[in-house]
Amino acid sequence: MSRSEDQVVLITGGARGIGAEVAKSLAARGAKVVITDLDETALAETAATIGDNALAVVADVCDLAAMQAAADTTLERFGRIDVVVANAGIASYGSVMAVDPAAFKRVLDINVLGVFHTARATVPALVDSQGYLLVVSSLAAFAAAPGLAAYNASKAGAEHFANALRLELAHQGVDVGCAHMSWIDTPLVRDAKKDLSSFQDMIKKMPYPLSRTTSVDACVKAFVKGIEKRRRHVYCPGWVRGVGLNRNVVNSAAGSKPVLKFVPDLLPRMDAEVAALGRSTSARNLANAENPAAVTDPKD
Repeated sequence: MSRSEDQVVLITGGARGIGAEVAKSLAARGAKVVITDLDETALAETAATIGDNALAVVADVCDLAAMQAAADTTLERFGRIDVVVANAGIASYGSVMAVDPAAFKRVLDINVLGVFHTARATVPALVDSQGYLLVVSSLAAFAAAPGLAAYNASKAGAEHFANALRLELAHQGVDVGCAHMSWIDTPLVRDAKKDLSSFQDMIKKMPYPLSRTTSVDACVKAFVKGIEKRRRHVYCPGWVRGVGLNRNVVNSAAGSKPVLKFVPDLLPRMDAEVAALGRSTSARNLANAENPAAVTDPKD
C-alpha cells in the first residue's frame, strides 16, 4: 500500500511542469489531488489526464481570498487536506538595473507572498490532519546567478519562510519541508532558454555541477519520496545538498570567481536581449500577469 493512498494533496502551479507531474504521480499512487493555477486550459487538460482523482481550481496564489476559496473547495470535495505543495513560481530576466520593476515585483509576489497565501489558507486543515507542507525553493537560494536577482531573492525567502513555519507548526503535528532543485527541464527553464541565448550560455559556463540540467522525472521522484516520508529537506539532484551545506563558500570571493569571469560579457548581452524582447519574463507569465484568465500557449 502506498503512503499516498487516500491522501488529499493540494498543489499550486499544477497546470504543467513539476506541479503537474507530481500530481499525476501521486494520483497514480492512490492520492486525490487538487491542482491550482492561472492557466485554465492547461489546468483542465492536466486534470482530465489524471481522471476522477483530480480536481482543478483556477486560483492566483497572489490573492489570499482565491487561495482560501481553493482550500475551502478542497475541503468541500474531499473533507480534508493532508499534503500541500507550494510549487507555483516564476522568474524574471535581466540585471537589477535593467529588469522591468513590475516583473521583479511579480516574481516576489508569486514566489514569496504566494507561498504565504498558500500556507495561510491551508494550515488549519493541515493541523486537523497532522499533515505536511512542502515549500518549493531552489538551488538559487544557495547559489546566486547574475540576471536572476528576483528569483534568487525569492527562493531564499521561500526557504527561510519554510524554516520559520516549521518552528511554528511542529508542536501542532504538522511537518514542513523545503525542496531545492538545480536547473530542471521545466517550462520555466525552457522558456528562458528559448528567449535568451545568454541564459543558455550562462548555464553552460557555470562551474560543474551547477551547469547540469536535470529531468523533470528525476525531480518528481525526489518530490514524491520526500512527500511520502515527510522530509525536512528534498534535494534534486542529491549534490544540491552539498551546495547548501557549503553556501558560504559558494558565495565567498573565491567561490564567486568562476562566475565573475563571464559576467562582464554575458550580463550586457542578456540585458540587450531582454530589451529586444520587450519583456523581462516569459510570454506565458506576461500573459497571465496582464490577464489572470488568459489562455496561454502550453508549449511544454
